[in-house]
Amino acid sequence: MSVLVFTENWDGRFKKLTFELVSYAAKTAEMLNTTATAVSIGKVDDAELKKLGSYGAKKIIAIENEKLNILDNQAYSALIADLAKEEGAQVVVLSNNNTGKAIAPRLSVRLKAGIGSGVSRLPLSLEPFTVYKRTYSGNAFAHQVIKTPVKIVTLAQNSFDLTETSDSSVIERRQVTVDGEILKTTVKDVQKQTGKILLTDADVVVSGGRGMKSPDNWAPIVELAQALGAATACSRPVSDEGWRPHEEHTGQTGKIIAPNLYIAVGISGATQHLAGISSSKYIVAINTDKDAPIFEAAQYGIVGDAMKVLPGVIAAVKELRK
Repeated sequence: MSVLVFTENWDGRFKKLTFELVSYAAKTAEMLNTTATAVSIGKVDDAELKKLGSYGAKKIIAIENEKLNILDNQAYSALIADLAKEEGAQVVVLSNNNTGKAIAPRLSVRLKAGIGSGVSRLPLSLEPFTVYKRTYSGNAFAHQVIKTPVKIVTLAQNSFDLTETSDSSVIERRQVTVDGEILKTTVKDVQKQTGKILLTDADVVVSGGRGMKSPDNWAPIVELAQALGAATACSRPVSDEGWRPHEEHTGQTGKIIAPNLYIAVGISGATQHLAGISSSKYIVAINTDKDAPIFEAAQYGIVGDAMKVLPGVIAAVKELRK
């Protein structure tokens, strides 16, 4: 019996998101009096794999196959399901990102397992197995009971603290045969963004809204982001007006993000926008309207004109970074 966790990698490297998953899986395994087994698909060297052991994985199954270099939902689901059965997994943990959302439903069918999606805490109880999750765009919480023998959990990003342990993991490298009939995904071209921090990967995000009044006023947003090593984002009205590219749009109809720090400048905080950033660990709001909804979601707020406030914030950041 074990807790199985799928650890996604990016060009052979794991991100904080992966270590959150392993930490969560290890703590859940402790509750069940068992151990956490991590599954890595793709080319990852031993030094990188051993990092998973530092966050609680006792066994690391590393699988390499050229046919699996491209994420294919059917192939990955079939492989993870087989491993779950082999390891006698009671719980399977994935991220609540695009990859996890694509694999989890297929995995559910294969394992006849119930899904708790977007959970943000350890199970509240084991009998019955109850998970805690946000609902209604973060405005409410739900306790979901999963009654199936095998449970699938997708963990909301940035919702669980990293827990480092002494590494006592064992790496098992396996060769697998992939049925070409189930491979349906073909990548014809790859274009990677360079010279800019990806919004979905950023720990810090500086975002601007219609309160910036004009695209000509965007320079302080960019300067603050550069000073913080942050990504830039915007609200939907800004992208709709063409002030900023649509790839920077965060919200219910844009990118769903969960950075450690989200700085909202000139953003009122409409429900649709908050739905996309409510999982941020800390939210800082700068707005002229003291009654703006964004202040209800923010841990820190500044009531004032962004064009007057930002220069002081930028100067303070640069002074601290010296």
